[in-house]
Amino acid sequence: MPSDSKKLLHAISGNVVRQRRALQWSQQELADRSEVSRRMIGMIESGESNVSLATLGHIAAAFNLTFSELVNDHLTHGDQPDKGLQLWRGKPGTKVDLLQSFPASRTVELWKWTIAPGDRYQGEPDLPGYREMIYVIRGELTLERESGTQVLKAGESIAFPSDRPYAFANTGKGSLSFTVNVVA
Repeated sequence: MPSDSKKLLHAISGNVVRQRRALQWSQQELADRSEVSRRMIGMIESGESNVSLATLGHIAAAFNLTFSELVNDHLTHGDQPDKGLQLWRGKPGTKVDLLQSFPASRTVELWKWTIAPGDRYQGEPDLPGYREMIYVIRGELTLERESGTQVLKAGESIAFPSDRPYAFANTGKGSLSFTVNVVA
């Protein structure tokens, strides 16, 4: 999460509460529909949890929203969608920005990832039917999946089902930058 993570968590919390109440769902009903524990729903709604990207994706899907619709707060991010929304930070030099998202016959999201040397992101499985498409801009991406580990170099791409565990790692010495399209 970015340095102003409290502000972002507050915006997400408000969005989840407003959407749940608009649908007249209890926290338990949202938990059941999203496959996220009721305790985690309560923590998110109170702004107490540094929630994972996958968990937010499950909640957005339960509400039939795109990821960006769930996390967006126009007061926080202004009218500059091209700057994206920073949602995760690791070591210095590692970050995840949601660049674009739009509703289609299914949801499509475009992310830009930057991972510092020696850092790693452990992804949680998405909902069944989700796929990710990766394009490496700079460096080498080590993609860890149940089927094995692959190293992708700048200019290479891959698509895979993301409803199983996976991880992104920078095992090299230089900076790693890549895009991820998530298709739901």
